[in-house]
Amino acid sequence: MTDFYTLDNTEQKVRLHGLASQALAHWGLEHSELSFIKYRENAVFKLVTATGERYALRIHRAGYHTDAELYSELEWMQALNEYGIEVPAIVPTLGGKSFVLVKTDTIPEPRQIDLFQWIDGEPMGSVENGQDNDLARIRHIYHTIGQIAARLHNQATSWSLPDSFTRHSWDADGLAGASPFWGPFWEFEMLNDEQRQLLLRARDRVYHDLTNYGKSKQNYSLIHADFVVENLMVQGDRIKLIDFDDAGFGWHLFELATALYFILDEDFYETAKIALIEGYRKFRPISDEQLNHLPLFLLARGFTYLGWAHTRNETETAQQMGPRFIDSACRLAREYLAK
Repeated sequence: MTDFYTLDNTEQKVRLHGLASQALAHWGLEHSELSFIKYRENAVFKLVTATGERYALRIHRAGYHTDAELYSELEWMQALNEYGIEVPAIVPTLGGKSFVLVKTDTIPEPRQIDLFQWIDGEPMGSVENGQDNDLARIRHIYHTIGQIAARLHNQATSWSLPDSFTRHSWDADGLAGASPFWGPFWEFEMLNDEQRQLLLRARDRVYHDLTNYGKSKQNYSLIHADFVVENLMVQGDRIKLIDFDDAGFGWHLFELATALYFILDEDFYETAKIALIEGYRKFRPISDEQLNHLPLFLLARGFTYLGWAHTRNETETAQQMGPRFIDSACRLAREYLAK
């Protein structure tokens, strides 16, 4: 068998489509129509049954999460829905499982596959293409994002974790330690020597400052960790949060930094930032003193995207976005080290 990971994007999609089709029997949906929505690391399909019911089927990247970690992700999503935060509803298999492991001869390892009720609406934008710059809409969207983030953190800090709950951490080690969660960002192949040395100096400073920042229920809990525009589905005045693949334990400021990171260079950045904070404060306090540390978390977020590109350099997104990730992280590093 040809190595799956040496195939181009189109050929990989063909094999993943076959895997998805095989998995449908676990839900009794063998005769449904499958079409690709996104293939970045997970493969996500839109599924339409013969009677018009719609679902989203997700094939997970191999090795990213253990079964226990994925089960914990789905448990939290269910708890958020019960709390009143709109996230995708999990569709259990005929056997009552929240996900299945499926193996085919054309992909080298079993893959975790889950199914969700379809969410109507349109994404706010995309990481690659951004969003429109209508200021009234920007204020509304980021004010709403702030409210959702605050309510999510309120749920997370009040929720009693199940005994078996396990998830990764976006802490000092996970962001800037010797083995960051998304990989050694300073080894990214597109970096030159000067950029690499800059990032190594910045990593030492960030690790020190994160370690001293401290953790408490006021600033640290489960977080979504991927509050980017394409994960926020807009339907009228409602915004629904999707894609909990990166959710784990982390600082609340890291959550807000993620929401802002890809608009740092936009003319509307300050408008969005003010609206985000105002929305957050509607449901959860955050002091100006805490917000003074936002540059620390923006830089840490920049590290993670370099690490992502380094460990997923076979993806089109990593190849296309790599130079942008480098420019942004190095600029933030220079600014932070100059303080």
